[in-house]
Amino acid sequence: MPKYMLIMRNSDESFQHMISTPFEEMLEKVGRFNEELIHAGVLVAAEGLDDAAQGVVVDYSGETPVVTDGPYGETKELFGGFYILEVATKDEAVEWARRMPSIPGSKCEIRRVPGIDEFPQDNEWVVRERAWRERTGQL
Repeated sequence: MPKYMLIMRNSDESFQHMISTPFEEMLEKVGRFNEELIHAGVLVAAEGLDDAAQGVVVDYSGETPVVTDGPYGETKELFGGFYILEVATKDEAVEWARRMPSIPGSKCEIRRVPGIDEFPQDNEWVVRERAWRERTGQL
């Protein structure tokens, strides 16, 4: 079955709204949604991310990669977390995204996650990754 990533993106304004929401209230809303995903058998993974000010960016524009501490300046939308769902269609992923607890001004980008079977199976690197996935129980 295909996998889809639901990428949660916040603007500066929606991030401020999120951090002003009582933590217990946010946990309850997200927890209830997560329970629905688990009960439906579609949740593969879900994680939120720490404040962008705690991160870094590695910029490959020049000859040598440049590392810059966050926040990142001119960023209009920040990647705040994700869900990976195993659902039959993109439409089903969209329906789950519509039900996701959200903050006014935030967005959810939905992208399909290609499976290893979609890559050339005779490629040395695909063979190695497949072996690693089998060893770690991810296949």
